[in-house]
Amino acid sequence: MNFDTLALRATHQPDSVTGSVVPPLYLSTTYARNEANELPADFLYTRPNNPTREALERALAMLEGGATGIAFGSGQAATMTLFQALSPGDHVLLSTDAYYGTPALLEQVFHPWGLTYTRVDMSDLDAVKASIHENTRVVWCETPSNPLLQITDLLLVSQMAHEAGAICVCDNTWATPVLQRPLDLNCDVVMHSTTKYLSGHSDVLGGALIFKHDNEFTQRVRQLQGLSGAVPSPFDCWLVSRGIKTLGVRVRAQSLTAQTIANFLADHPAVEQVHYPGLPTHQHYDLVQQQMNGPGAMLSVQVKGGAEEAIRFIGKLTLFTRATSLGGVESLIEHRASSEGPHSTTPKNLLRISVGLEHAEDLLDDLAQALK
Repeated sequence: MNFDTLALRATHQPDSVTGSVVPPLYLSTTYARNEANELPADFLYTRPNNPTREALERALAMLEGGATGIAFGSGQAATMTLFQALSPGDHVLLSTDAYYGTPALLEQVFHPWGLTYTRVDMSDLDAVKASIHENTRVVWCETPSNPLLQITDLLLVSQMAHEAGAICVCDNTWATPVLQRPLDLNCDVVMHSTTKYLSGHSDVLGGALIFKHDNEFTQRVRQLQGLSGAVPSPFDCWLVSRGIKTLGVRVRAQSLTAQTIANFLADHPAVEQVHYPGLPTHQHYDLVQQQMNGPGAMLSVQVKGGAEEAIRFIGKLTLFTRATSLGGVESLIEHRASSEGPHSTTPKNLLRISVGLEHAEDLLDDLAQALK
């Protein structure tokens, strides 16, 4: 099926009792037994499982082409639970350009616990190969990366991981399954912050892991999900499922506008550099054509004049909301180093842009007047 059909079929589960076209929301925290003390269904308590959460998990697995999906209370909860499934002494290989919360988890939580990790430029395949150790258990990719939009060759990196006995995990939050399906590119696990494009309306917090195989490691992660209580609320799951219905339409429209904006900014004299995989000048442009169905709706721009000029520029914008996060229907812009904090390694003049569903001409006019 085409993606839009798949997204609707995955989330369209009419209620077998009432015939309700919209799946019901199960808010109950506990489930009654019958006179024989038997549970009528496989539900005892909402922390280990919930009907609304299970519906979302099935949909996520369908979208990414995986065997099973596991939903979490946030993207960070998903990432943390996967690392918890490892053992002290294991090694994680992580991209140098990745969402800042991922290395923060490794450094502040798991390194004291006994995990080791190495950060490497995932676009440098020789460096990746040289950085895989005998005890490497996870190679963590993020492509396109945050915030410089570098691209990792998932087929080759996953092959290197498997040759070393490691699993390859891909953070697919920015691309979404509309534009990229890492499991089809030989990855083992896909991570999503469902807060972003999957929900799409900046009103729900969530995360997910989708596994290519339902194996012992998968079951260990699911066990930890229940034991730790790192679960989303039923209502949050319902909201994400509702957002998935329009995912394809939203992402394609946002990506078209992002391409237009990237082209405009790349030619503007006040701009130092634009990071966008849809520009022919991008160092991984050819790989994007092979690996993705489009460059996406995220871009970063470096403004001439440093941090002060970058902040002055976004202060003049009227249609872009100055806020963290991404993937919603509204266009957002942020001075990324300010959001990451004092230890940020992001260029001080870099602005991260999440393109929404406003008309492209209106967004271009806003950018033009602010850059004058």
